[in-house]
Amino acid sequence: MTHLPAPDGAASPELDALLDDLYAGQERVTQSEIQRRAVAADVPAELLTRITALPEGEYAADEVADLLGGTAG
Repeated sequence: MTHLPAPDGAASPELDALLDDLYAGQERVTQSEIQRRAVAADVPAELLTRITALPEGEYAADEVADLLGGTAG
């Protein structure tokens, strides 16, 4: 079973792992690439819904972490 961020804003391990993988050697990644990789990584449905709701464009790791509740590492 997977766990999503607690209401107090605790980070999601699934999101953190996805961001670590996405941003290895990259400064910015498009919303569509984030969504594609999230689907491939089989992230929880609630997290995928939040990723899908991101506006189109490019994001730095810290921007995505702020918007989705993860931590930029």
